[in-house]
Amino acid sequence: MKKLLIYTVLILFCAVLYAQDTITTKIVITSTADTVSVEQTTDTIVKTDEKPLQDLEKQLTQKPAEVLESISFSKIFWTIVLLIIGFLIIHVIIKLLEIFAERSTKYRISIKSFIPIVRIAIWSIVIFAIVKGIYNPPLQTLIAISASITIAVGLAAQDLLKNVFGGLMLLFDRPFQVGDKIETGKYYGEVLSIGLRATRIVTPDDSVVSVPNMELMNSSVSNANSGELNCQVVAEIYLPIDVDTQKVRKIALEAAQVSMYIYLKKPIVVVFFNEVKERRSYLKMRLKAYVMDIRYEFQFKSDMTEIVIRELLAQGIIKKEDLF
Repeated sequence: MKKLLIYTVLILFCAVLYAQDTITTKIVITSTADTVSVEQTTDTIVKTDEKPLQDLEKQLTQKPAEVLESISFSKIFWTIVLLIIGFLIIHVIIKLLEIFAERSTKYRISIKSFIPIVRIAIWSIVIFAIVKGIYNPPLQTLIAISASITIAVGLAAQDLLKNVFGGLMLLFDRPFQVGDKIETGKYYGEVLSIGLRATRIVTPDDSVVSVPNMELMNSSVSNANSGELNCQVVAEIYLPIDVDTQKVRKIALEAAQVSMYIYLKKPIVVVFFNEVKERRSYLKMRLKAYVMDIRYEFQFKSDMTEIVIRELLAQGIIKKEDLF
């Protein structure tokens, strides 16, 4: 994204040069490759009158000075200053939002969801200030700038444009937001940021994965919490086929309730399934409960599993060799 910003600024300067390079007599010279066209125009002017030729030569000799004046050192300096200021403002605001999000556990995900919007809004203001405040080009120049950027970026970075479009669609459609736990393809984890090119996800093993936005738009995405702070956690334990399910269910419910990570406003469910593994039948217990903060998903799962197994062994309901 930083490279795209640099290229955009360079293209902006080129577009300004192009717009300021237009001759008021409506004779347009687009590049040095148009020498033949210029010679033909000059021959026509010579045949009709010598004065237009002299005016044309005067304008051609004055063009370098006009171009240099349109991109003076002061304009370049203030452009760089505004870009640096914009970068610093974004950095500070995002840091403050992250601090507030961590301190306000209840609204952590809601606060983090504003970060991508804030980033895009500030960069839009900075670019508008540069174009309108420093250069203040006429409508013709703005059209030239837009056309130049569209053509240059469109030819050089088609895949990048697809990802940028995908990023904008993710921000408006919002199938997930920063702080959500999502699963897409072979990746599962918490959404760290939603950029214009890619979405960053931190996996359970603390690895950061960048997934292109277009890939997210074209694939199925499973959202564990959909903007809420809590989410369902499932702990699975394999037990002997003849175990007393009533006692196991009671222990499992108590194990979830005494955990420090439990979210008690949503129900706790215990279900049993018969499964065959290695030619032996087992009873698979699934303990479903909600964690109070999605960041503690795996701690909660481990906590419930440990408590259930410890109590089952302590009460003699199962033996160590029965655990699978």
